[in-house]
Formats: sequence, C-alpha cells, structure tokens
Amino acid sequence: MVTISIADGRIHFDVEGIDRMWALRSQLEFPLSHIRSVRVDPEAAAGWWHGIKLWGSNIPGILTAGTFYQNGRVVFYDVHDPARTIVIELDHEHYDQMVVEVEDPEGETTKIRKVISA
Repeated sequence: MVTISIADGRIHFDVEGIDRMWALRSQLEFPLSHIRSVRVDPEAAAGWWHGIKLWGSNIPGILTAGTFYQNGRVVFYDVHDPARTIVIELDHEHYDQMVVEVEDPEGETTKIRKVISA
C-alpha cells in the first residue's frame, strides 16, 4: 500500500512497510502537472499477468509490486488488494502509469482530481 501526500505542486507516494522491499522503491514523486488522469480501477490490478517484470515482485493473487513493462508502457505497481486500487496516468515521467493500493480509493482520487483541476 502507498500513502499519498501533496505539497508545493508535487505528489508524493510513500511505499509502506515490507512493500518497500518487494517494490524495490520506498518513494516516488512527480509534479502535479504531469498527472493526466486518476481513477479508481480494481480491474487494473486483478488477474495474474501484469506485464514483464523489470524489477520488483509478483506473487499472483497475493502481491504485485515494482516496475513492469506492459503494452509498451512502464507501469509501477504496489497492490495486495485490487479492490482498493487507483490508477494514475502520467506524462513526461519514467513511469507511464501508477497502479497502487490506497486506504481510501474514492477519497484519494477526489483529492488528486481537485488539486490537478485547480
């Protein structure tokens, strides 16, 4: 799971707990202006195939964490429970997409949409 914070025109993702080891990342940060869209999308993390694992971990049905190459795009995952998944589409970044589990998917998407539309 990740914790999201927003400050000074940037969005910051903190990878929590042991997921830091599985994802091989502890945090990521991007300018808010690089976010194209955000949505709640449990289907994005469902299933066992998430692309070619570049680095990280994939234990089907249990955990997907790390960097994957999927359909010509670089995607970061950190998901245990697909029901709490949000997807963030990015421009001008190493990652084209973030697929992450958060505590409150609806609340986080609303918060991000509000600041990127301002």
